[in-house]
Amino acid sequence: MSEPYLAISVVMMPRDANPNANVVAVAGGAYPVYSTIFGGVILSHIDLAGAVGARREIQLRGGNTAALIVTVAVNRVEFKQPVLVGDVVKLYASPVRFGRTSLTMHIHVVAERGCEVIPVTEAEVVYVGVDPATADRRPTPLGLPATP
Repeated sequence: MSEPYLAISVVMMPRDANPNANVVAVAGGAYPVYSTIFGGVILSHIDLAGAVGARREIQLRGGNTAALIVTVAVNRVEFKQPVLVGDVVKLYASPVRFGRTSLTMHIHVVAERGCEVIPVTEAEVVYVGVDPATADRRPTPLGLPATP
């Protein structure tokens, strides 16, 4: 299998945080201080990173690049550590299985917090190639060598 591919790197911002802000008094005013990132934000980045990685694998292996890739399943997500506002989150994608019309990707998520690199999330996502020319977007072969 391929080495993990850095598909996305993103800084977590206050807009990505859970709505449970703590209020801190600073210089005569009260300001919200956000801490942990909402899991749905991480999930959306996982889906995007997996799709980027899947598209790359299809291209690298000479597969059907005309196929539109869609998410059909998130088989597993494990949140190991919280992600904080200000963390630089890096999402690495690597292929797990190739089917006739599908590709399963493993997504490894780390947070860089200062000099620390913290494994925060793992996920497995399945993508299927579909033919955009058909009305019902039928699955289409990806032209990749199948794996067990």
